[in-house]
Order: sequence, then structure tokens, then C-alpha cells
Amino acid sequence: MKNIKAAIFDLDGTLIDSMGVWCKIDIDFLKKRNKAVPNNLKKEIEHLTFEECANYFKNTFNLKESPESIMKEWNDMAYSEYCNNIKLKNGVETFLNLLKSKNIKIGLATSNTLSLVEIVLKNNGIYDLFDSITTISEVKRGKNFPDIYLLASDKLNTSPKECIVFEDILPAIEGAKSAGMKVVGVYDYYSKDYTKNIKAKSDYYINKYDDLEDLAI
Repeated sequence: MKNIKAAIFDLDGTLIDSMGVWCKIDIDFLKKRNKAVPNNLKKEIEHLTFEECANYFKNTFNLKESPESIMKEWNDMAYSEYCNNIKLKNGVETFLNLLKSKNIKIGLATSNTLSLVEIVLKNNGIYDLFDSITTISEVKRGKNFPDIYLLASDKLNTSPKECIVFEDILPAIEGAKSAGMKVVGVYDYYSKDYTKNIKAKSDYYINKYDDLEDLAI
């Protein structure tokens, strides 16, 4: 954390335990349409923007619905879970407060929708800890590109080299690195098959936020 002035966090799988919700939504969405779930679906869509993901589903599964309709259905399916059930990963709130106490700015860079982001952050009592929120809808490319991270750093008035990013998936880690930022890889059950590569690409890797207690800030 030396010479770091801002920390930028992914949301799903990084700050909150929510990836299982999205896996279930994919399964239920396709089951409703009598479509089989491909084994490689997660890998194919994990780095996409919300709109790109909707277009992927429409084209791959030959759906009659518009991308806008697909996105609305997903959002509606997730709303109750984000309102009531999704919690922070252990140690998240303590670590965010530590960053605040050190005058390190905190940003969010997420592929999720703003409505779900605000609900889950407020319900878990950490919304006010963030200096900025950036969603993938604000840029043209997915998280495997640097765009969202560069925009997030710009909102925080901090140069990329003074930012550290926390991410749980490999394409996003590669995108953040290409933005010239340091990256902490965060363990998530739904990315466990890629742990070796995530560790190799990250500057630091944690299984839980308690691992950061010894990290100099």
C-alpha cells in the first residue's frame, strides 16, 4: 500500500458474497426458456458489461426478448436478494474503515447496476464509506479492459499509479493491471478454479480481508 492514495473495489465476489445469486439467476432464466446451461457460461460472460451479457444471451440462446427486457428481468430477479440476503465478506467493513482512517479514498468499479449497488451497500451500512461509484454502463468496454478503472481513478482525482484495485476474477485483474494500477486478488469460491493464474497476475492475494492486517498502510 506504499504510495497508494486510492483503493478501488469490485463489488460482486470481492466485497459481497453474491456470485451464487447470479449463477442461480442464469440457471433459472435459461430453465424458464428450456435452454441448457453451457459448462463454460461463467467464463464467457464474467468480464462483460451488463448490456454485453444481455446481447450474449440473446444471440447465443436465440432469444426473442430484447437486451433491455433481458436486463430488466435479471435486475428484478436479483432485487429481493440484494435487498434482504446478500452480506459483506468477513472483514470488509473493518478494512474500509481502516482505509478511511488513513485518508485513502475509496471507489467502487462494478459490472452491476446502480440500483442493486446502492441497495446492497446501504443495507450493509457501508454506502457512505465510498467516495465514488462507477458502473460498467459508464464505459464502452468490459472489465478485461482498463476503461472502468481509469474512469474510477479520474472520479477520485487520483493517478492510476497511486491506485490499488481489489478484484476476484482474472479478466478484471488483467484489465486493472493494464490501467497501470496495483491489484489485490481476492478469493471467491466461484473463481477458485483460476486461483493459480489470479495469484500470478496479482501484486498481492488474500483469502480473506483479515489477511490485510499485516499489510503496511
